[in-house]
Amino acid sequence: MKFTVRIGLGCLITLGLWGCGEANPEEVGASEEELLTDLAFFETDEPTTTRSLVGLALEVENGVGAPVSVRAGQRFFLNQVDIRGFATTNTDDPTLGTLRASGDFANLDWRGLEKKESEPILLANADGTYTDRRFFRDAAWMEDPSFIQIWQVDASGNRVSRKITVYNGTDDRRGFLDSFFIRRLRAIQWAYDCAAPDDCSTATNFMEEGLVELRNTRNSLDSFKIRPNATGLRMTWTANPGTTYEFPLEQVANPEFDYGFNIDIDPLTPPGPHGYYEPGDSITFQVSLRDGSGNRLHEYGSLPTYADVVFGVEDSGIQYYNAFFDASATYWRRKHRERMLMAQIIGPNQDIQPIRSIAPLEVFLDAQDTEVVGRPEVDGVYSEFTLLPPANVIFGGAFAPGNTPWFQPNVDTFTFTVPENAEPGSYKVTLKGRRVYLGEDIPRTTTIEIQVGTLTETEPTLTTGPCASCHSGGGDLSVILHANDDRAACAGCHVPLGFELEGPIFVRTHFIHSRSDRFDDSLAECSNCHLDNDSIQRTSKAACLSCHTNYPDSHVNYFGEIESIYIGGGAESFDQCTGTCHVEHPGSGFPAP
Repeated sequence: MKFTVRIGLGCLITLGLWGCGEANPEEVGASEEELLTDLAFFETDEPTTTRSLVGLALEVENGVGAPVSVRAGQRFFLNQVDIRGFATTNTDDPTLGTLRASGDFANLDWRGLEKKESEPILLANADGTYTDRRFFRDAAWMEDPSFIQIWQVDASGNRVSRKITVYNGTDDRRGFLDSFFIRRLRAIQWAYDCAAPDDCSTATNFMEEGLVELRNTRNSLDSFKIRPNATGLRMTWTANPGTTYEFPLEQVANPEFDYGFNIDIDPLTPPGPHGYYEPGDSITFQVSLRDGSGNRLHEYGSLPTYADVVFGVEDSGIQYYNAFFDASATYWRRKHRERMLMAQIIGPNQDIQPIRSIAPLEVFLDAQDTEVVGRPEVDGVYSEFTLLPPANVIFGGAFAPGNTPWFQPNVDTFTFTVPENAEPGSYKVTLKGRRVYLGEDIPRTTTIEIQVGTLTETEPTLTTGPCASCHSGGGDLSVILHANDDRAACAGCHVPLGFELEGPIFVRTHFIHSRSDRFDDSLAECSNCHLDNDSIQRTSKAACLSCHTNYPDSHVNYFGEIESIYIGGGAESFDQCTGTCHVEHPGSGFPAP
């Protein structure tokens, strides 16, 4: 059976706007078997060919498209779009007047813009000043529906492919036709030289920026193949009429690596004579980062230097912590570009729970390559994590003259030491990372389990779920964030950090869902996510104010003003408030205890 024309979802939703354009020449006459193969959603851990679907990531900075290198003739779907416009000024302008009057974002419809929240960075700048961030939304260009179109051009600028159209949707609830699971459009004002975290009255160094973050396609069917004579991509965005973004395109005929990303974790330390590890054991693990075909992305026994990765010398696509150069903020700014390579151990499974002990900055700078962040006697569970390269290399290098640790070779192993008071059971060892290669930007997480003190396997008891009622398709947990659908393997990395107190997974989950207008259910109805009334009994400022944006005057008088949009205050925000006040949540969906 032969097909002569393929009409994708992107074409269907634009009928009456731009039309469908011409049929894609290389798809005319494709057999049914070939077409179905082409439409299969790309698995990031499998070998690929040029006919496999690969997610394309595009980036625009102040109106200029970043050059894109791709495998010649590859088939893509548009999976990620980042558009950023920014302007510097010495004026504290709450209307973002400089950004609105000049540059790429000047033509956007700014009506309705409102400042929503602000949050300082707790870590001081090198000169002793502090940075504050003010977050804005509700401008018409952020709220209204818009479309993006991309197409290919040759060296003369002539269009050589059909136009691909994606629908950005609106900010108020996720629609059936939305092309992306994650849609975040906002503006941020940065004050860089505040006298204190809560005092920017003397600041004179500001940046205003607008951000578009579109990620995780909900429709990979409207794909396109890179044409042999294509030397560039062009993109338009209906919210910015009259502007065409251009991306220089390089086609690589025989790239060294395949697309996709795999992570292997292999214990090098064998278990004891009974077949399991004992409390007190130090266990070394080796990491192997591979492409979809299983090819190593690094030499056996070593990982590239931090400098080679962040300064673009490394060409395999391995990524390391990047927030020094592209700052991130939970929900509000570019967490997907933080790109940390990080490992953890947590257990035993039956004791896994959120960790509320704060890991201070000092543990990132000491001589130890790993950090114990969960102690059974304090947190009810053991956890230890490490960055790759270790935190003392990444963060220590930021403070060292010449950043010398950044240029040192790194090993591909890490060692965790199970505490003497560890309970028997199954322990999760997890490594998460991100790879950016030839137009593809994807996360990956791998978790293995080891046995400590027993051969009997144990299971986590999670108090929330199911997430799949919302997180499906392009929003599946195996695709978004760290591409990790094992939620029990989150708590060991997501702990409060001295310079980023909003680390715990319950804080981030509450915050993101409460701020996103695309969450479809009532925030008051805890039973949408929580499984029983017992799971909502722990009261703390972090638990409450990660979701609520205020609390009654009586609470202000007793607990103080809200100082953090994420957790309410400082270290005290993780303390149990009381066991007698909040025994039920109005509208929770659970019966009162």
